[in-house]
Amino acid sequence: MSSQNPDPLERALEMLLLPVVRLALKRGLAFGRFSEMLKRAYVAAARRDFTVPGRKLSLSRVAVLTGMTRKEASRLMKDDPDRDLGKRMIRQVNRAARVVSAWVEDPDYQDVRGAPASLPFESGSGPSLSTLVAEYGADVGARAVLDELIRVGAVGERGDGRLYLIERAYIPSADEGQKLDMLGTDVADLVASIEHNLDPESEAPFFQRKVSYDRLPVAYLPLLRERLSKHGQSLLEELNADMAAHDLDTRPDEASEEGSKQARAMIGIYYYEESRNDDDE
Repeated sequence: MSSQNPDPLERALEMLLLPVVRLALKRGLAFGRFSEMLKRAYVAAARRDFTVPGRKLSLSRVAVLTGMTRKEASRLMKDDPDRDLGKRMIRQVNRAARVVSAWVEDPDYQDVRGAPASLPFESGSGPSLSTLVAEYGADVGARAVLDELIRVGAVGERGDGRLYLIERAYIPSADEGQKLDMLGTDVADLVASIEHNLDPESEAPFFQRKVSYDRLPVAYLPLLRERLSKHGQSLLEELNADMAAHDLDTRPDEASEEGSKQARAMIGIYYYEESRNDDDE
């Protein structure tokens, strides 16, 4: 398929991936790890949704479905299929993170107490940030690594120009765990809902609506956000009360009935805005 004329699915997926990749770059997730995660997602989807009834999913079928080599498919299939995909995704340690880790662990970059030593950016002899990056930063320049470490608050600079480690781990954004959990669950549910509605075999479509205008005055946006906050919260609270009244955790008699079927349902409301120029299409 020509990159100048992608099919609708490719075009849609590229639009979907842009904010995902932007988030990955902001949080220091390297391409190599992202690529590995995508491969694992392919295998997990093949395992969960594309098995032939009554037959075990074979290596050949996974290779055919995913387009991977049998060797690569075999490697990925050795993972425990019952483990949660998100928990199996170990974040790729990017160049900056490897530099921080080495600064903490390598004796050549520690002081007499065994703590990370203060380092000059460059040195004619002896350890420096430049030598540290050269050893552990792969093909990334020392200045680029330093700029990133200063940006995230991991490194500081003393009056004499020597650099010291503030954080013993590379954490692009502190206290972000819960927000990232929401990313994994909320966005996955939204995409799954749209995928359900695109499936011609779906018996009933899920509710999926939005309103969008592209020439709103910026001065109106605070009022719009305020109205959404008020009415959206009111609607969610109403729906929450109704769902809670039917939740089996609050109705143990029904929950204990043999053969009682259970399901998970999610309702979300989201808002987004971006600036535009007069010449934007």
